[in-house]
Amino acid sequence: MNQMFSQSTRLYKKLQKRYSRKINLNLERITEVLNAFDNPHLKLKNPINILGSDGKMSVLTSLKCFIEADQKKTTAFTSPHLYDLRQRFWLKNKYISLNKIKKITRIIESKNLPLTLFELLTCIYIISANKIKNISYNLIESGLLFKKDSTNLWSSPRAQIVTNINFQHQDWIRPKTIEEICRQKVGYLSKKTIIYVAPQEPKVLKIIKRILKKNPSKIVYSSNWKIVKENNKLFYKDSGSKIPLISSNIKSAGLISNLGLAIKVALDLGIKKKTILKTIPKIKFEGRVQYIKKGKLPRLLHQNENLLIDGCHSEKSAVNLYQYLKSIKHPIYGVWGMQKNKLPERFLESFNKVFTKLITIPIPEEPNSLKNTTLKKIAEKLGYQTEIASNIRSALRKISNKKNKTIVVFGSLYLIGNVLSKN
Repeated sequence: MNQMFSQSTRLYKKLQKRYSRKINLNLERITEVLNAFDNPHLKLKNPINILGSDGKMSVLTSLKCFIEADQKKTTAFTSPHLYDLRQRFWLKNKYISLNKIKKITRIIESKNLPLTLFELLTCIYIISANKIKNISYNLIESGLLFKKDSTNLWSSPRAQIVTNINFQHQDWIRPKTIEEICRQKVGYLSKKTIIYVAPQEPKVLKIIKRILKKNPSKIVYSSNWKIVKENNKLFYKDSGSKIPLISSNIKSAGLISNLGLAIKVALDLGIKKKTILKTIPKIKFEGRVQYIKKGKLPRLLHQNENLLIDGCHSEKSAVNLYQYLKSIKHPIYGVWGMQKNKLPERFLESFNKVFTKLITIPIPEEPNSLKNTTLKKIAEKLGYQTEIASNIRSALRKISNKKNKTIVVFGSLYLIGNVLSKN
């Protein structure tokens, strides 16, 4: 298995060198390539777009689990991958093979047409998914914004799901406002579909409703369903359903909300309540409020130390993690790494000094990583006792002792992917 991960890493590095990682939003390149292959995206049955700022992966994962529990087959395209390139491409009952990725890449390159790295990966998904038979739904997670994202390819998809929208990706828009972010994400949705909108901050919801006012698609807002707590138990509830949310894997309010959105979509797709109820306990979100109890890294710790990882990287997702951390009764130590353009000071402020101590680290092999010294200055400015470390192992050694504590690694999905690969 480790050898396969190494091969995946090597392949991804080759693709990164060969294809630009620079953000260059333009649908013309991918449209030209897909035209050269006789538009395979138009042959995919029931495409469902999942777009937004936070929560796309957890909504997609939940919906995929519900559909498959209903004895139907899916393909799925997600981004980014945590530690294995193959994780981006789900094809019916397994992930794509590395040989298939290489083969389709060669076929695409034979057309001699320019693509960015994300556009290439989108094309690999579409071409491979188009060859899979008896698929009921094709689930596609968007990349940056949506207006000119390479996944904005269908004029009448089966559905489009808008997860939480917040002030991310402001470096790629003008003007740098939440209104423009909303416009780029929901102003270019299909006019021939069903649009589902996740719970939003009141200001954001008001903007979204104004933008979608002239969209003739059926729009389902989160006011059509809710998460309720009764006798210390959580339930999904709408006008016709009440489903207990029994799970030992889904720990935060934000992830529960994302699960609720997926339940609403699943019910509308005709999936029965009893199927959803049986499936909920089986759903897991890798790298999202996840305890690591087995592997190499926990062995570096004492028995009374817990290791928790979360790929949060926005203010909204930071608040979500913070709300969960407040329920922990013993000291909490943080290992923090983050990419550039992620508003690190505002991000860390969201934790309201919940950490006893922070260790800042760079994200290995990530050119957009902030330096550990830069993060240390930010943390010290906010009043944290802080040290730097060169990697996750060094950070854990600096923290670990016999005292009872939870160690939280957070700040980037790329960092969490590296942690999982090291484990």
